[in-house]
Amino acid sequence: MDRWQAMRIFVRVADSGGFSGAARQLNMSPPAVTRAVAALEDLIGTRLLTRTTRSVKLTEAGGRYLEDCRRILADIEEAEAAAAGSYATPSGLLTVTAPVQFGRIYVLPVITEYLSRYSAVTARALFVDRVINMVEEGADVGVRIGHLADSGLTATRVGTVRRVVCAAPSYLDRYGAPKEPRDLHDHAVIGSTSVGGLAEWRFGGGRRTAVTVRPRLICTTIDAALAAAIDGHGIVRLLSYQVAPALAEGRLRTVFDDQEEEAMPIHVVSSDGRRAPAKVRAFIDLAVQRLRANPMINADNP
Repeated sequence: MDRWQAMRIFVRVADSGGFSGAARQLNMSPPAVTRAVAALEDLIGTRLLTRTTRSVKLTEAGGRYLEDCRRILADIEEAEAAAAGSYATPSGLLTVTAPVQFGRIYVLPVITEYLSRYSAVTARALFVDRVINMVEEGADVGVRIGHLADSGLTATRVGTVRRVVCAAPSYLDRYGAPKEPRDLHDHAVIGSTSVGGLAEWRFGGGRRTAVTVRPRLICTTIDAALAAAIDGHGIVRLLSYQVAPALAEGRLRTVFDDQEEEAMPIHVVSSDGRRAPAKVRAFIDLAVQRLRANPMINADNP
């Protein structure tokens, strides 16, 4: 067995957490998978996996080697794809990641339009409310909200969103609108763990300030916090795109409009850069065009 195949087997064992799972995925026998990893360990002269009766775990050296294997195998796949012509025509599996609600509302329509254009592509929508390691989780393209860390990703800015504080007209009519951020101490606050900043809300405007809030209702999803606010149970702080439909319909009203924090950028990102295959380049082109044209997310041109 050649070294590259042994590396592929090792990566599959690490990803599946065991030899049996990897064997099933690779359509190999468990002993053959075990022998391949053992031969690889002998070849490089170090232990990559710690084996117990119940689990298989990476050693420290194995963790480092796993990342090297992913990079090397990706380069091989890239070379093979280029030779096969996939850099000219979109084909294969495309994985796109985005925050859950933003992905469902704004990215999914781009994905479905993209699939209608390119019949040789299949897509996986990885919508999660966390920043993932795109290489480790196999994502080709991501949509990220907020200022980007220096991660080496290729990024194209497509717009901005804001944090807005709002409540239902019924709540504001009954309890009055807070005039200053500190007035929130006298109001029912709805918190969402999905958007972070549960304990402290920051404000900008003429003077920057931060207020510690004590939510009477804490929701684990944005949809639940939004529904509670629309039903008049308190004041909520969410991102502008999350509340845009309810604001447009008059089911929510904003407060502290002149004291909002600085808007946060939205970027379409990828890790491939100029070497991106056609499936990635074509999707980024479409996503940038559609998101920049969407007024519901305050899209703008950089």
